[in-house]
Amino acid sequence: MHLLAADRQPNRTPWGDTPPVAILASEPLTKQHPDYAAAKTGDIESAMSLIDGLMGRRGALRRVSMLIKRTTPVIVPVHAVESNSVNVIPTALAQYIGTAFDLPANYDILQANRVSHTGSSGYHRLATPPLFAGEVGPGDYLIVDDFVGQGGTLANIRGHIESQGGHVVGLVALTGQRRSATLAVKPQTLQDLRAKHAALEDWWSEVFGYGFALLTESEARYLLNSPDVDTIRASIAEIAREGDRRPS
Repeated sequence: MHLLAADRQPNRTPWGDTPPVAILASEPLTKQHPDYAAAKTGDIESAMSLIDGLMGRRGALRRVSMLIKRTTPVIVPVHAVESNSVNVIPTALAQYIGTAFDLPANYDILQANRVSHTGSSGYHRLATPPLFAGEVGPGDYLIVDDFVGQGGTLANIRGHIESQGGHVVGLVALTGQRRSATLAVKPQTLQDLRAKHAALEDWWSEVFGYGFALLTESEARYLLNSPDVDTIRASIAEIAREGDRRPS
């Protein structure tokens, strides 16, 4: 079943020694900040004010420094297109980190499709993967985003970079769910998922271009908590078809 054409399947690469995502601030603190809403919808001055206010808190830069020991990676912010605007929080965070550690940034790796994941369901996030484009040179990279939930966006941009010969040394999110900091699916979660939904993995690989071993831990747990294979297939298929029916 080709719900996603090959050019709509995300790049994912083996997890290897991927460290946990460095989450810099709590969700309530971030989302209640007076500049958050404007920053999320494209106001760069609000984004810089938000980052200045949150990154000055104790321990934020130390978490970043732990990821870049003995290396000088290129920072790549996630350039995410929301429903009608561009989320500039990752760009502001990349600029802040770049200045703090004297690191270069690459603003040419861009999200190539519009997925509008903010506030969406887990099935919607799974069925509409963000895709990335842009040339990648050899060397080390540090990915920066504003939020980590299921982790699919970070997994896909990491896969884009590593499939072209780059090496991602770490990932940073301004905020997110602490349980989502571990991106790589855990062996026990993978084993449980394959045991419960044994009939799903071949279908999943055909639709998305990768197997269960390249899911994030949060994605795998979401599928594990789904009642049965038919529910997963039907939910993913309906959301994918709705996307195809929307005008571009």
